[in-house]
Amino acid sequence: MTESAADKPESGDACRHAANGVKPSRNGFAKNRCRQPQHRYREEKVYPTACNGGLYSRPFHESFEETPMLVAVLTYMGYGILTIFGYLRDFLRAWKIERCHIAREREEQKDFVPLYQDFENFYTRNLYMRIRDSWNRPICSVPGAKLDLAERVSHDYNWTFEYTGRAVKDVINMGSYNYLGFAENSGACAEAAANVTLKYGVGVCSTRQEIGNLDRHEELEKLVAKFLGVESAMAFGMGFATNSMNIPALTGKGCLILSDELNHASLVLGARLSGSSIRIFKHNNMQSLEKLLGDAIVNGQPRTHRPWKKILIVVEGIYSMEGSIVRLPEVIALKKKYKAFLYLDEAHSIGALGTSGRGVVDYFGLDPRDVDIMMGTFTKSFGAAGGYIGGKKELIDYLRTHSHSAVYATSISPPVAEQIITSMKCIMGEDGTTLGCERIRQLAENTIYFRRRLQEMGFIIYGNSDSPVVPMMLYMPAKIGAFGREMLKRNIGVVVVGFPATPIIESRARFCVSAAHTKEMLDVALGVIGEVGDLLQLRYSRPSLDRPFDETTYEESEH
Repeated sequence: MTESAADKPESGDACRHAANGVKPSRNGFAKNRCRQPQHRYREEKVYPTACNGGLYSRPFHESFEETPMLVAVLTYMGYGILTIFGYLRDFLRAWKIERCHIAREREEQKDFVPLYQDFENFYTRNLYMRIRDSWNRPICSVPGAKLDLAERVSHDYNWTFEYTGRAVKDVINMGSYNYLGFAENSGACAEAAANVTLKYGVGVCSTRQEIGNLDRHEELEKLVAKFLGVESAMAFGMGFATNSMNIPALTGKGCLILSDELNHASLVLGARLSGSSIRIFKHNNMQSLEKLLGDAIVNGQPRTHRPWKKILIVVEGIYSMEGSIVRLPEVIALKKKYKAFLYLDEAHSIGALGTSGRGVVDYFGLDPRDVDIMMGTFTKSFGAAGGYIGGKKELIDYLRTHSHSAVYATSISPPVAEQIITSMKCIMGEDGTTLGCERIRQLAENTIYFRRRLQEMGFIIYGNSDSPVVPMMLYMPAKIGAFGREMLKRNIGVVVVGFPATPIIESRARFCVSAAHTKEMLDVALGVIGEVGDLLQLRYSRPSLDRPFDETTYEESEH
């Protein structure tokens, strides 16, 4: 169990608190809190209520089991063998000994400047193309709990695809971010979007500052502000641009951005475009963050040592590759202590966490006013598109005139705005039904059940016990494509992720649990995962080992 000195319980009463609002008998994690770890090689982080001066209003459990040594060695060997054979085949092609020329550059491209660096070019041609069929699969239905996939075949080793005209029907969808099941073509949301399309059309063809500001946009922003519990909010047409175009409007030269090492590419791009100095802290590591904050206050800017104009901490609510949840109570405490600003990206957590679906702030029972900039997207829990920024009225008024995404981008499409409004009212209970509350509760139950079953089956999964993003470790490069293909053969659609999107030895399958999934669907998916797991030998999790537990053994330290 990895705990820093600040993370240890201040009293022996820490174990008495209920776990995540779920009875211990239903949650396998609850009864093991504050005891010796269940796996020798599993890094478990548990922050009971009594920890950190009472910052947490609920127990907080995350698990990151260490990669088994043999698996790590074999994974490196696998990439090494693929690389050696790739260079060997390139050599044989150059000497016209290799007959298959699919993976070489086209003759007409040789006179142009290369689009990629040498190794990127090599990796794409010799490694990525082997499993390219695992990605970019076109669907031909609503991305609900089940979907239809357009069937395709390749006759040139995945360089091109041909569509057969047939569809793979009723594939259980374990990959879409449809957390609350609002991605549907029937029901209140679909009907409302259809009616608005008949009235307003599909496109606005103008920016908000010109003649693209509709009454639906105004209602949407008021509703978002009410939902978040902030003074004001602003909506944008693209989630990625909400980060990449607004961070440059908030910080600039002479400012410092402290960014989690696993932040999304949109946050990284926004930070780079801003021209601010950037410092990276270890993922969810408050000691690392506090050290950077302390150094920033003491030393100031490089060379001149003048105080930073602004220090902005940038974190996510749920990290989409790790399934972990930000330690927000501690981040807010550090932000207040060092007088910094906090930018919280709730793309995956809004709607998916909290008793009322208001995200990670609601999940921890915190005051929304403690977060300076609240960002989120409508692309996941709301089944729509776009993003938002929420905060003080002065902040939103400033962004309306200084954000590139607001000044130059076309407004949100009317039916998309209506989809967001209708689904958000449903979550808030303003539609006169309890459907929203039921979906939030169903998502939480599905998440706990799915994660617990995977762990019981012996798979290594990452992340927080309440996160609907469930990464399952595959490790070896050959198993990335094999897992995706074998699951699809059994009518289960999954997302597989490998290097360079993840560390080289941490390839994984990423499941996304939805409220639309029934227990029967999850049981079918779990059965198939177990079958494919046995076929590919993916049950890497180690059994518990009885030995004395010393807290200092797993204690994090700064060197």
